Amino acid sequence: MNTAIPSPADSDTVIATFRDDVRCAVGLTGGKWKLEILWVLNQRMHRFNELRRAIPDVTQHMLTAQLRQLEADGFVSRTVYAEVPPRVEYEITDEARQLRPVFDAVFAWASERSLRKQTA
Repeated sequence: MNTAIPSPADSDTVIATFRDDVRCAVGLTGGKWKLEILWVLNQRMHRFNELRRAIPDVTQHMLTAQLRQLEADGFVSRTVYAEVPPRVEYEITDEARQLRPVFDAVFAWASERSLRKQTA
């Protein structure tokens, strides 16, 4: 494992090499509600109103927009059942399931940070 601090020239190379990857990752997950939506759907499949109840601060319009983006990016699948009343279910795709370690790390960090702030 190389733990040497890269020289400024090396840092520039690393930044240039991964810039597009970072932009892509932020673009795919950077919406205000996207990570929370993915986290909720990672627990189980949800219908639209279940998602609204699970994320009470999101507006219907914003939830719809974020779900459409996540579906277009291949992170969420939407299943419409031909029933009366209509039923629509959302679940994460295998692609999005690969983010599970990221969720675990981010929420562990947030929990530790919250505890540090409470004890400070």
